[in-house]
Amino acid sequence: QEQLVESGGGLVQAGGSLRLSCVASGRSDSHYSMGWFRQAPGKEREYVAASDWNGAFSDYADSVKGRFTLSRDNAKHTIYLQMNHLKPEDAAVYYCAAGAGGYGHSASTYASWGQGTQVTVSS
Repeated sequence: QEQLVESGGGLVQAGGSLRLSCVASGRSDSHYSMGWFRQAPGKEREYVAASDWNGAFSDYADSVKGRFTLSRDNAKHTIYLQMNHLKPEDAAVYYCAAGAGGYGHSASTYASWGQGTQVTVSS
């Protein structure tokens, strides 16, 4: 059974950086898309970024474009989200997701989810 485990969240000042990691276990292949979503208190879960299985194509929400960068290490079954120039509005629980098909903006695209990692940005 596939499991996704996120790490790297924490408290950072506005303008700072964090790198989130998500390790996928229980899979023998790397042919799956992976993405990041986030959910702030009182708000719906929103799409952040995603890539196809080999990282050749990456996509970002407009709100993070130019500040966040995805990368994948399929040998380690790991996806990273480098977050720079963080803003208070980036504060949320960040969730990693994986799916067998192509990447997409909808949460329904992804069948597996991690438990989330908290990102707090102080102003």
